[in-house]
Amino acid sequence: MVTFLAGGTGTPKLLEGAAQVWDPAETTVVANTGDDVELGGHLVCPDVDTVLFAGGDVLDRDRFWGIAGDTTETHDELGRLAAAADLELGPRYLDDDAQTTGRRIARWRRFSGVAEFMEIGDRDRAVHLTRTGLLDEGHSLTAVTRRLADAFDLTVDLLPMSDDPVATLIHTTEGACLHFQEYWVDRRGDPSVADVEFRGAETATPTDAVREALTDRVVVGPSNPVTSIGPMLAVPGVEAALAATPVVAVSPFVGDRVYSGPAAELMGGVGLDPSTAGVAEAYPFADAFVLDDDDPTRLDRPVERTDITIDGPADAARVSRACERALEVAA
Repeated sequence: MVTFLAGGTGTPKLLEGAAQVWDPAETTVVANTGDDVELGGHLVCPDVDTVLFAGGDVLDRDRFWGIAGDTTETHDELGRLAAAADLELGPRYLDDDAQTTGRRIARWRRFSGVAEFMEIGDRDRAVHLTRTGLLDEGHSLTAVTRRLADAFDLTVDLLPMSDDPVATLIHTTEGACLHFQEYWVDRRGDPSVADVEFRGAETATPTDAVREALTDRVVVGPSNPVTSIGPMLAVPGVEAALAATPVVAVSPFVGDRVYSGPAAELMGGVGLDPSTAGVAEAYPFADAFVLDDDDPTRLDRPVERTDITIDGPADAARVSRACERALEVAA
């Protein structure tokens, strides 16, 4: 049995080769929900859906989000209507009162659907409508995710990190507080990060399913340590559970060079060195690490080395085998 902590694109890419190493029927994926948004009344779970679509073999692998070949007629029409009505474009937060009413799981991350600053494909939207409808019928996010996993014929057990709301908010050097999706999707990582807040984490709890999954061996893939893995670690009980089980982490850096995304800026913003050494500091519970052959970092814990570039299933299988060897040492 093995459990992956997944967020962003790094760990989902790793999962594409993991099935060559671990039986998918004995594999659990715990997905970050800190960057979920409620957009126009529909709950969008980007990190859950990347695993969902990849496992269902419909993922757009050029962008590594959304559904391949999806149309965007609804999204395009929303933009046209907003422009024709002379409405302000860009992220439009609902007011403070609306942020804490309605669906509890969507707190602090509610946006108007006007102009829709995130591109949502038409088939993709059907997933969000189904998810939101089932939530409104009284099902938990965990139960809804399992129903959707069945619909996409997933062979792994896919779990959201919590059924409680946790919102990743970026505090900037300009004094603004932005939801992660506004910071990254709309503003493309600008302005500079002053701090990162996981609002709601202190009162959130891992589900029983997540607690059970964290008793198995754990792989933390090459995801962003701050906004992909950080929301999970902020939920009480998760880091303690990781400290009590064998854990291997794959660095998303080669020394101080990050493979992709805003990990370096975010790590610097929260006081961590943007490097493999900083990743090790962020993961004190990790028993071993998988680093790139060219990574000069020397750590105080066991290290397994390989080429950590993941451009397809063969690469993902190679890195997964390195994780397996590292887990043998961690155990």
